[in-house]
Amino acid sequence: MIISHKYKFIFIKKRKPAATSLELFLSQICGEEDIVTPIKEGGNNRRNYQGLFNPLPEVIKYANVANPKNYHYRLYSSNSIKDYFKTRKFYNHIPAYQVKERVSENIWQNYYKFCFDRNPWDKTISHYYFMKTDKNENVSFDNYLSQNYLAWNYPLYTNPLNSNEIIVDYVAKYENLNQELSQIFDKLAIPFNGKLNIRLKSHIRKEKRPYQEFLLDKHCDFIEKEFSQEIKLHNYTFN
Repeated sequence: MIISHKYKFIFIKKRKPAATSLELFLSQICGEEDIVTPIKEGGNNRRNYQGLFNPLPEVIKYANVANPKNYHYRLYSSNSIKDYFKTRKFYNHIPAYQVKERVSENIWQNYYKFCFDRNPWDKTISHYYFMKTDKNENVSFDNYLSQNYLAWNYPLYTNPLNSNEIIVDYVAKYENLNQELSQIFDKLAIPFNGKLNIRLKSHIRKEKRPYQEFLLDKHCDFIEKEFSQEIKLHNYTFN
């Protein structure tokens, strides 16, 4: 996650839409007063992400996130009280609604808030290979799906009290990465040569076939059901 006072934007980091590569790129153009959270890969000039904040408003407002029905939000949200005592004001995959509570109203209203998401069928394959590498496990794709730890992203940019409400200004699509970045960076006056040349994790995915060829019908149906909210929000289709 990055908050740039220099360019007046908030970048919300998602899973598997080249987010780490983009975060590293953005960290290189940030100012000394900007906020950059740590990433495993390092080298991203982490800074200013620690600090005290008042956790009570978000604890009260979003108490329902702990409800078992809100499993996806619980999975991606941190404990506000623990964050307070650890002075962990911002962190890598912090949801937008927690950022909103931890920055001033002026920053939230006036900074351009954006993120990326990805076709869920393609994203699921990418996440599968990432998890295999990250956990050093030789798990099958079917077993990965059964573990119910998928790359849901909508909890990171929607309102937990209304999952149909996107609370960032723009959710760009990974499929049009460079075109989307060109438009965003032009709006923010960020220098960009038209291509994101940093691709930190592109080597992890061993399966190079299009997802339409890799997935069986049962996989397609499962992913369509599990990612129904993101499909609805962004009008994704299998083809």
